[in-house]
Amino acid sequence: MNIIYIHGLDSDANSTKGLLLEGYCKEHYPDITVLRPDLNKSPVQVFDQLLDLITNLGDISKTVLVGSSLGGYFSALVSNHTGCPVLLLNPSTQPHITLQRFSEEPILDDITENKRLSSQVMHMTAGGWAIRVADLQWFADHPLLSINYPQKTAVWIKEGDELLNPQVSAEFYQQQGAAVTLQTGGDHRFSDFASQLPMVIRSLQQLK
Repeated sequence: MNIIYIHGLDSDANSTKGLLLEGYCKEHYPDITVLRPDLNKSPVQVFDQLLDLITNLGDISKTVLVGSSLGGYFSALVSNHTGCPVLLLNPSTQPHITLQRFSEEPILDDITENKRLSSQVMHMTAGGWAIRVADLQWFADHPLLSINYPQKTAVWIKEGDELLNPQVSAEFYQQQGAAVTLQTGGDHRFSDFASQLPMVIRSLQQLK
């Protein structure tokens, strides 16, 4: 099995959860390969990079995705296109809305008519992605309206998520028929991820 770990905003290829997952698999499941791509680039580049990575791995039936936060949005989007099973951790469902918190001025309905606003950098992530207003437009143009493979989708949500509204994500995925697990307390970063690694692998194996 190949696991592609898709990190969230302000993270990178060496994210804590990605490294924990890779280390756990090396120790307990040497037949599982964990890939940790760096995705600090525009959303269209991220989407294309993930599709290329999955294609280059060969047998799609042996590839699963684990996505955290914004990585959860990308994971769901890519799964809709490829059929890869996914485990989503506190996933973002409306990045075109939630990322507007970085904007210093109102976002126009159609930013394509305002090149200055379109190219404006709103936030520089810790990994080096300069988020521009045009990126929000891409997210708005690629909304998560449905989940094509709900039977291959598991969603873990912390009720104590302080960054994203856990109810919004839970309601969306429940309406789509995906398996949603609400965990009491916790935080957006899934700080107890290490203790949940055995359950992570079992969940991914069941989704296959």
